[in-house]
Amino acid sequence: MENKKKVGFVGAGYMGSGMVKNLLKDFDVSIIAHKNRKPIDKLKKIGAKEVNTYEDFCSLNLDCLILCVSNTPVAISIAKTLTNKLSNKTLIIDTTTHNETGSIEMLKIFNENNISFVESPVMGGPLQAEEGILGAIVGADNENFTNASLYLQSFCKTIFHFGEVGKGSKAKLISNFLALGTTTFVIEAIKAAKKNNVDLDKFCEVAKLGSGNSGALARIADKAIKGDYKGYIFSVDNTIKDFSYINDLLKDMPNAEKLSSLTKSFYENASHKGMGDLLISELIEKDNN
Repeated sequence: MENKKKVGFVGAGYMGSGMVKNLLKDFDVSIIAHKNRKPIDKLKKIGAKEVNTYEDFCSLNLDCLILCVSNTPVAISIAKTLTNKLSNKTLIIDTTTHNETGSIEMLKIFNENNISFVESPVMGGPLQAEEGILGAIVGADNENFTNASLYLQSFCKTIFHFGEVGKGSKAKLISNFLALGTTTFVIEAIKAAKKNNVDLDKFCEVAKLGSGNSGALARIADKAIKGDYKGYIFSVDNTIKDFSYINDLLKDMPNAEKLSSLTKSFYENASHKGMGDLLISELIEKDNN
């Protein structure tokens, strides 16, 4: 039987565990330990191997290493740790949502040791990761894009190539501006309906018939009607982080930056009240503003 390609994965948690589950169907996957044992132990039961250090990764002669971490500083720290230890045959695929320049900084770090780097932030949440139907937003040269697609197709239904490294991050941030902005309107509209004693079931059905219909409404409304406010799997603090990145990207567009800053302030207020770990859709129930 042909040997499977070896894939390392950093960040097999909230989002990453579903991605690893699908990668295991086609590849020999190693994951690094972290404090949240539940997804790690679950993945080990279905074939993932666990390593304890980044040095262990580098000794495996990996074909591909995938990063799925929380923010740009964390990703850059990991990149600096790995770059002198990895074989230059290892392809890096970074699914982190970066700030405007984060993926360019990552590219420079790995280029110093002739290691190929691909940015590929993804659209979708943990459910889509589990089902293998995420959307990949790729920045890479043509050769690296082709090579990365072999791995990305394991957990992505669609793969979009936006151009060189840097283009993918910008496309992702603008997409998040639209998605999180729309989601915020959905949250506030449902709060308004509840406060004004408008029948929520009928209101959501009406909204679905008009221009107010959206993916955010579909994810949140049906569950909210039943008193379940966990329809949008994205935390308040993570939303603040993304809007910080979005604000920087839109700094030369006054109208867009004002909208982004105002929306960010909603979540900052919630975080200051101790709600930073909540899912943003839970604010329908928890936040009275």
